[in-house]
Amino acid sequence: MTRLTIIPAARSIALCLAAGLALAGCAAQVGPVEVTRFSAADASMLGRGVIRVDPANPQDAASLEFRTYAAAVGQELAKLGYRQALPGETVRDPQVAVLSVERQVYQPGPQRNPVSVGVGGSTGSYGSGLGLGLGINLAGKPQDQVDTRMQVMIKDRPDGRTIWEGRASFTVGSKSPVAQTSLGAAKMAEALFRGFPGKSGETILVK
Repeated sequence: MTRLTIIPAARSIALCLAAGLALAGCAAQVGPVEVTRFSAADASMLGRGVIRVDPANPQDAASLEFRTYAAAVGQELAKLGYRQALPGETVRDPQVAVLSVERQVYQPGPQRNPVSVGVGGSTGSYGSGLGLGLGINLAGKPQDQVDTRMQVMIKDRPDGRTIWEGRASFTVGSKSPVAQTSLGAAKMAEALFRGFPGKSGETILVK
């Protein structure tokens, strides 16, 4: 004899909503962040002392997007042992983390068709940029992709030499929650500083 279980309407709706949220969570997953780091031969001063986060382009200082990425970088630097100067505090020769972020929205295809460009970028001091893998949806019109690249150069003072440089990049569908600046900034900053300072010249994929 077959037993039938009848689910009340309210519970049925709740189960459907739970399943939908679970699927949405799966859809929010993105590919790994590609990270490359470089360290100077003498980098014993890394991870301690006072540091400030400056934009590579001074015009970006007032940008809300830049401040979001700067806050994410500052949080990761604090985890490493750095601290930022208190308001009104005078610090002699603090280290400086020079931050640049570049975001581009485009449609996948034989050629990239940029839609908009965010904060400006920087060439850095250790070699060329990074290659990015692209995901293409073949079912109908492909979803716009958000290509984000972040670079941080930690400079020693007073000579201003770069003692560490890190680059992070990833591409995600424009409808993904991680395409939002607040979520993407935290994801990229965490990936960039994981295992700090990292093996110089090595490119890794951080999930």
